[in-house]
This record gives sequence, C-alpha cells and structure tokens, in this order.
Amino acid sequence: QVQLVESGGGSVQVGGSLRLSCTASGSCGSFDVVLAMGWYRQTPGKQRELVAILAREAPDYINSIANYSDSVKGRFTISRDTPNTVSLQMDSLKAEDTASYYCLSKCGPYDLKDYWGRGTQVTVSS
Repeated sequence: QVQLVESGGGSVQVGGSLRLSCTASGSCGSFDVVLAMGWYRQTPGKQRELVAILAREAPDYINSIANYSDSVKGRFTISRDTPNTVSLQMDSLKAEDTASYYCLSKCGPYDLKDYWGRGTQVTVSS
C-alpha cells in the first residue's frame, strides 16, 4: 500500500504563489511500480479534476512526462523532488484556483491501483 501526505496549502492573494508537496511512503505490489504521481483538485459540488501529473512512459517506466490541464498551463509546474516526493509550484494564482488539492499515486501495470492523499486546501482571494 501507498500512503500520501500533502502539505503546503494555505491562503494567498490573486497573483501570488504557493508550493504544494506530496510525500509517499509504502510501496506498490510486488511486481508493480509507481506509474504516475500527480495532483487533482475539487470544489464543492464538482467532480475532481486533473491539475498536473507526471506519468512514466511505457514500456520501461523510466522516463516521465508531465501533463497539465489547460487552465493551469504556463502557471503551474509539477516536479519530482525526490523519488518519493512530488511538488506543485503554483504561480500567478487566480480566484478560480481555489479548491482542495489531492495527491494521487497510480500503481501498476499488473495490479492497477490508485492511492489518494487526504487533500490540502488552497484559497485564493482578491
């Protein structure tokens, strides 16, 4: 099992910056690896949506590529700081970035499983 702990949320004014971090512990199944780690966000009454993700490329799962939602491209940057830590640098924050942010770790490719953190709140005010 994989456990995820997020940190770095808080309140900031429009145009400001925040950095979220997600630290993983535990491990995937015996024959599996972490296929991807990333960030999703959710606001009340809405579905959880992708913000940014680092996904390892098949078939060797060594190199990673980053994908971003259109709404954060050019403003947010996802990075792997250590083998077990993924960060999300958020710049030029907008009021619509206000949400609970959740870290995701995907294990596979044989026994596909998603693990989620408990979330961290980001509030952007004008």
